[in-house]
Amino acid sequence: MAILTPVSLGDADRVTRAHGLGACDGVTGLQAGSVNSNFFVETDAGGRFLRVYEEQEEQGVAYEWALLEHLSDAGLEVPRRVPGPSPGSCRVAGKCVALFELAPGAEHCARRWSRAHFEQVGRFLGRAHRETADFGWRRVSRFGPEPIRARLDAIAELGRPELAPTVERLRAALARTQGEVPEDLPRGVVHGDLFRDNLRFEGETLVSVLDWESAADGPLVLDLAVAMLALSYGDQFAWDDAAALTAAYRAERPLSEAEWRGLRPVAMQACVRFATTRIQDFYLRAVAAGTEPTRDFHRFLQRLEALEALTNTRLAELLGR
Repeated sequence: MAILTPVSLGDADRVTRAHGLGACDGVTGLQAGSVNSNFFVETDAGGRFLRVYEEQEEQGVAYEWALLEHLSDAGLEVPRRVPGPSPGSCRVAGKCVALFELAPGAEHCARRWSRAHFEQVGRFLGRAHRETADFGWRRVSRFGPEPIRARLDAIAELGRPELAPTVERLRAALARTQGEVPEDLPRGVVHGDLFRDNLRFEGETLVSVLDWESAADGPLVLDLAVAMLALSYGDQFAWDDAAALTAAYRAERPLSEAEWRGLRPVAMQACVRFATTRIQDFYLRAVAAGTEPTRDFHRFLQRLEALEALTNTRLAELLGR
């Protein structure tokens, strides 16, 4: 991921002073994430994480900050924002910014994950969904079926022949699943992007869940589906790991009958979403820059194919129902 908005030392110094941290002594761009530009800044008060919001304006930034405060007050392991100016009042290149305390713990690669890691994530998700039931802010997701359909249309309009079969396949999957998602799925705040790079552990203990920038209203089972897709798939699904994740979630928040029926089509829609955004955020940007994409959209086509080979009942069985 490229740094989409450069931050000079002068820009960073202005931001750190506005947050009461004193002078900025250094700023380093971080090649991480797919939506925002991220930096490590060294201040008189120590290191901090600086985010430039590439897509969110004041209302979206305010939502994330309110959600993080709500989750933190409930004892959930989420990033701590550095108090300072109101949302949108501190900007770089006209874009909203935020400063966060550095998250504890470390990202663990797949080979270091034990059953306990999956259980920790499942318990966190169940707790988060319970604790946000009374969160008063509402926000429509930028990654729901209709916005993703619009993104696919935009990709098709580019006229790239190598992408045409994939776009048609993703459109068909989205259309097919639209009628399979139960209308009575419980809804609430979903993180929507629970990949390994957003999870920090100390040993087998989950100590921070990052990147709530795209959180929004959605079917709660979407978070379980995304975590299953992101964490329990290598060259194929590791169903024992996915079952451990699901069991830990259910211990905190039982799944309804509708959620068991809806898990597969919701997971398929998540495959379409991540394949689409990887085309836009990684493949097309790499083509434009003459480089190799760092994330491969084909990986989510493989997940989609694996889910298409199952029935709703069989998936539920594999997940330990």
